[in-house]
Amino acid sequence: MNDAPPLGQIVRDGLWSNNPALVQLLGLCPLLAVSSTVVNALGLALATLLVLLGSNLAVSLIRHRVTPTVRLPAFVMIIAAFVTCAELLMAAYAFELYRILGIFIPLIVTNCAILGRAEAFASRQPPLPAATDGLMTGLGFAGVLVLLGAIRELFGQGTLFSGMDLLLGPAAAGWELTVFPDLNVLFLVLPPGAFFATGLLIALKNVIDDRLARRRRARRPAMPREERRVRVTGTIR
Repeated sequence: MNDAPPLGQIVRDGLWSNNPALVQLLGLCPLLAVSSTVVNALGLALATLLVLLGSNLAVSLIRHRVTPTVRLPAFVMIIAAFVTCAELLMAAYAFELYRILGIFIPLIVTNCAILGRAEAFASRQPPLPAATDGLMTGLGFAGVLVLLGAIRELFGQGTLFSGMDLLLGPAAAGWELTVFPDLNVLFLVLPPGAFFATGLLIALKNVIDDRLARRRRARRPAMPREERRVRVTGTIR
């Protein structure tokens, strides 16, 4: 078993530094396919979050009982079990949204981000870090998914939170906001628009990371001239 990293680092990696959608570029198929509206994105995001959290915790609990020869099949079976639970829950409580998302709910089983975290992290760490990693990775993926859905719905249809009653029930029927009544950019509604919007989000993250790195370098105290010369030449006077 590897030493577990600090929980703060796990949170930063899952939400930002190692975000599965913006850094690892995993799970792009559902990310691009169902993010045409906020409600679609949120439905898939919640299902993926549930599967990530549950599978990471389960894999961590059985990590000492699974032999290397059956590790991957066992992990896939665990993930498939949690996907089935998420699918049944959505079919029971949000059937219309379940029909809209269609095949992309069962396809969570093939999401590389979930299997990757189970193999690379959960199978080597205790339950608490593994569950935290699953939660933060799921929230990172969900955040990008919902943000992408908001961008595409807002600039593609001019609305926000359209159809939220499909997920949250009749109480959310009046949540729809018409921000741009006459805006209808078909490009953003279609799959090419999803690629374009995702590229913009990745570029924005890179810009933010670059500015943060420059600020850290600017705050770092300057090294004395004599110490710099010693490090370069390797001699001490």
